[in-house]
Amino acid sequence: MRFGLFDSGVGGFTVLKKVIELCPNSSFIYLADTARLPYGLKTTDEIMQIAEEISSWFSQQNIDAFLVACNTTNAIALDLLKKNLDVPVFDLIGSVASTIQESRVGVIATPSTVRTKAYTNAILKYKPKTFVIEQPCPEFVPMIEINNINSEDLANVAIGYLQPLLSQKIDTLILGCSHYPLITPLLTKILPPSVKLIDPAKALSLKLKLFMDSKMSDFSKKKFLVESKFYVTSDQKHFPLKAKHWLNVFPEVNLVSLHKQGCVS
Repeated sequence: MRFGLFDSGVGGFTVLKKVIELCPNSSFIYLADTARLPYGLKTTDEIMQIAEEISSWFSQQNIDAFLVACNTTNAIALDLLKKNLDVPVFDLIGSVASTIQESRVGVIATPSTVRTKAYTNAILKYKPKTFVIEQPCPEFVPMIEINNINSEDLANVAIGYLQPLLSQKIDTLILGCSHYPLITPLLTKILPPSVKLIDPAKALSLKLKLFMDSKMSDFSKKKFLVESKFYVTSDQKHFPLKAKHWLNVFPEVNLVSLHKQGCVS
């Protein structure tokens, strides 16, 4: 079984790693829309256009399931993705919202995600009495993309973002951007031990595993290998180095133009 997933950059690696752990016999197509990174400051119309192009491209890639590994697109354009793809679509926000048991929940996410209140609405759907506070973190993604994760600057930025949440006595913090699990060690240092960190990728990967297990008979339980592939919309030269750093693989990376719906030679 082959699944497709996308993000604006390396953030989707956190989702990919969780899925590979639970579904080691699957293969994937990973698309990083690096030409338009970051998504978190874009308008709703811009994200909808991006989602239109990405879903159109993936509809030609012969995948069995689609993972929305970008929270911003998840928050704004999930319905569009589901409409345009004829395979099951698994999303981060819906997957994790149904698992929340705590009563005071903080969410850190991109400004575009926070603007939609997608996490708040999804959590309250399952647990109406939950207190939810969302905090936009515009500087995280650009700093993570350049691997500036051990700097004093990032630590100071993180403290500033977390303080409003801690003042509200949260007992849980959801990492509402797929980039943010990459700085878990830093966040753990800042947060008190009483605050539980939640990575939505875990809930998504568990849902995908259940789906794959239910479909095994359709594939006659045969082991087969479909080559996994990486695509980017820019930065073809440096992206393999990022994959090596975060995934410990050095893949061949293909350049794709979403506007033309094909690969650039």
